[in-house]
Amino acid sequence: MQMINDIAKQPVRPAPGKDVSPRPASEASPSLAPPPHRKRPKLWWKMLAAAALIAALATGWMLKAKLLSDPAANLVTTQAVVGNIERTVLATGTLKPVKLVAIGAQVSGRVVSVKVVLGQQVKAGDLIAEIDSQTQQNTLRTNEAALQYNRAQRQEKEATLALAEASLARQQTTLAQKASSRADYDSAEANVKTTSAQIAQLDAQIIQAKVAIETARINLGYTRITTPIDGTVLAVVTQEGQTVNAVQSAPTIVVLGQVDTMTVRAEISEADVVRVAPGQDVYFTILGDPERRFNAKLVSIEPAPESVKTDSSFTSSTTTSSNSSSSSSSSSSAIYYNGIFDVPNLDGYLRTYMTAEVHIVLGEAHNVLTVPSAALGKAQPDGTAMVSVVSSNGDVVTRTVRVGLDNKVMAEVRDGLKPGERVVIGTGRDDAKKQTNMPPPGGM
Repeated sequence: MQMINDIAKQPVRPAPGKDVSPRPASEASPSLAPPPHRKRPKLWWKMLAAAALIAALATGWMLKAKLLSDPAANLVTTQAVVGNIERTVLATGTLKPVKLVAIGAQVSGRVVSVKVVLGQQVKAGDLIAEIDSQTQQNTLRTNEAALQYNRAQRQEKEATLALAEASLARQQTTLAQKASSRADYDSAEANVKTTSAQIAQLDAQIIQAKVAIETARINLGYTRITTPIDGTVLAVVTQEGQTVNAVQSAPTIVVLGQVDTMTVRAEISEADVVRVAPGQDVYFTILGDPERRFNAKLVSIEPAPESVKTDSSFTSSTTTSSNSSSSSSSSSSAIYYNGIFDVPNLDGYLRTYMTAEVHIVLGEAHNVLTVPSAALGKAQPDGTAMVSVVSSNGDVVTRTVRVGLDNKVMAEVRDGLKPGERVVIGTGRDDAKKQTNMPPPGGM
């Protein structure tokens, strides 16, 4: 160990011919200087990017060459499959109860009570509301008093008539005996006729009084508003304490509807109405449950559109000029005819004024061979069309097929195709050009 330490302490002698004079810091040995900044990572990234670009260009060139060399690769195809198809007319409709009644007041007065609440089930004859009946009761009592007065007057005139008839009989006897004058007889006869006429007048007044009493009783009954049908209270329009005026129109108290059956009024465009008829199958969906179908049959089609109610030709000549602008604008709007059908609603799932997406079925077929309508060529008068079919070896051949139902989305093929065969529905050349729009190798 001592020998090693002695060797370490000995100075290092330079080799002969070597300059051992001290050097400035700038001329120090390269091994002692700090290493220069390395630029190798950037070079590697550039090399990787260049390799990726070359690979992408090569792939694009190969794909483009393949697409251009294989015609079937440029086509969009699909299989002919067995399924169901239907052809329908679309319409938008509104659901309403089969009976929708606005129950109003037929007499004026203050509403003292409302007996129903929103959504309540009622039966025909149930009390809905009451109006203050004091005025109607007073009218009834007045008419009853008038009847009694006329009856009393008649009794008085009957007594007067009896007296006049007795006087006439005496005058007739004395005149025969020449004990009285002819004038006295004529006066007695006139009294009998006058009294008889007064009694007849009182009889008419008695009839009038009876009619007035009956009317007063009816008006008194109108103060108790009852429902004419079974149904559900859909709206309570008038509240307790409100005053209603039934002079010109009947103010609505409640709105009642029979919601166990709903009526759909579907707006059918004038372009489609010529293709539909009563008795055709229909189904509809609602916005809140588009997956559930409600099936029915078309009952009727209204002969005129709703706009006939506001036709200016029905107005007077004084208002025709003022309505000319509105009539011209309505004539340019779309024309719709209402198709009407009913649907059961025992569970109350359907609600008043819901929107119905209606499909009127013109034709349907089940378990038939179908292809997209885009695969068909121009339809021929004999019901055939041309279809491009991709054979098993990749060739594209043209066939004539017989077409059944065609709803412009899918079409029924009755003859000329087999399930599983691929038909051409479009070309993918444009898409292929977009995907392979790259220059060939060696060009940028």
